[in-house]
Amino acid sequence: MHTIVRDAATSTNDFVFYADRLLRLVVEAGLGFLPFEEKSVTTPTGATYVGVDFAKKLCGVSVIRSGESMENALRACCKGIKIGKILVHRAAGDRPAGGAAARSGEQELIYEKLPRDIADRHVLLMDPILGSGTSASRAIRVLLDKGVDEGRILFLTLIAAPEGIHRVCGAYPRLKLVTSEIDSGVDPGSGAVTPGIGEFGDRYFST
Repeated sequence: MHTIVRDAATSTNDFVFYADRLLRLVVEAGLGFLPFEEKSVTTPTGATYVGVDFAKKLCGVSVIRSGESMENALRACCKGIKIGKILVHRAAGDRPAGGAAARSGEQELIYEKLPRDIADRHVLLMDPILGSGTSASRAIRVLLDKGVDEGRILFLTLIAAPEGIHRVCGAYPRLKLVTSEIDSGVDPGSGAVTPGIGEFGDRYFST
């Protein structure tokens, strides 16, 4: 599936289909890190089955715009889950994954819409590409400022560069980061993750 989505010749329909499959796997892997408690149920045979029940207070937060591609995968795994959104301005030196130059200036929060009780929830923060990690770190700080415990944040990403992993996990050691593949790194000239996947949002949303 990685071979298909990374191929520049892949059609939009195939890119979306296989990207969705990969994103679903990432979400499901992330859910495995959530706390759970033992729960007993009665089966149709009248017997008792001892299983587990996951944490109830969950929410997803997508980093606009690419992170919105992960919302369907999350909804497919967690029926009725609340989803918030964060938009941050990429700082100079934190170019989009496709390599387009970022605007100069300080990184800043442009928009956020989050559940009022987010401080009481486990948060699945979603962004499919983790490059240098500056945008991800800014989004994480937004959650911390809202009272979310660092240990309750799961950062879900499809492809991650080592630079971003070291930045995020170094700054927030109690956060858990889940990815499907770690790439070689970030190209210092273009700012693109290599070998990469291109500009994920443009390819996924066909823009």
